[in-house]
Amino acid sequence: MGPCRVRFPDPREADADGLLASGGDLEPPTLLAAYRRGVFPWPADGVDLLWWSPDPRAVLPPDGVHVSRSLARTLRRGGFRVTIDAAFDDVVAGCADRGDDDETWITPAIREAYARLHGLGWAHSVEVWVDGALAGGLYGVAIGGLFAAESMFHRRTDASKVALVALAQHARAVGVELIDVQMPTPHLAAMGARTLARDAYLAALARAVACPVNFTGVDGVSPVE
Repeated sequence: MGPCRVRFPDPREADADGLLASGGDLEPPTLLAAYRRGVFPWPADGVDLLWWSPDPRAVLPPDGVHVSRSLARTLRRGGFRVTIDAAFDDVVAGCADRGDDDETWITPAIREAYARLHGLGWAHSVEVWVDGALAGGLYGVAIGGLFAAESMFHRRTDASKVALVALAQHARAVGVELIDVQMPTPHLAAMGARTLARDAYLAALARAVACPVNFTGVDGVSPVE
């Protein structure tokens, strides 16, 4: 893997919506440099590749996931099997499938770029299975003690929530300190996500990426309790 050929501006230069820059490429060195600086890609139709660093930033503490009573009942009933990196391409495809009437930002170029990162050991997926079929999941990028979550999906009720709980359990097991979920949403807030002001986020990010963490350092299957 060669050097990054793109120089990103200081994230503090992002506009009020979080837009920092446009253009560049989706090569692995570029994506890894972006995540290390608190920047992520989010394409839009008809414009150049866009790079974002919103303020505030939504994060999910690995030890702070909120499990509602209804989700706790779902987990107690069982029926889910959770794996790590067992079907990365299928998870990304599931995240990209928003229905015929809803456009997705996960373009073919994005899918190809993250597949390359996965092949290099940087991008990872969490899969949730029911009766042998993929019911939901999520994917993201792991650098040291950072897991930058990109997207999640479900085909069965609560499957994406199960994936998020499993991610947090796995993160705690391997020593991940920071789960970045990018933009605050009511759904993520209900799961325990909180927001950090940019300077606080960048400080937490610097600490996290410096940690010697191997995301796949345990057995590759994350139990759901």
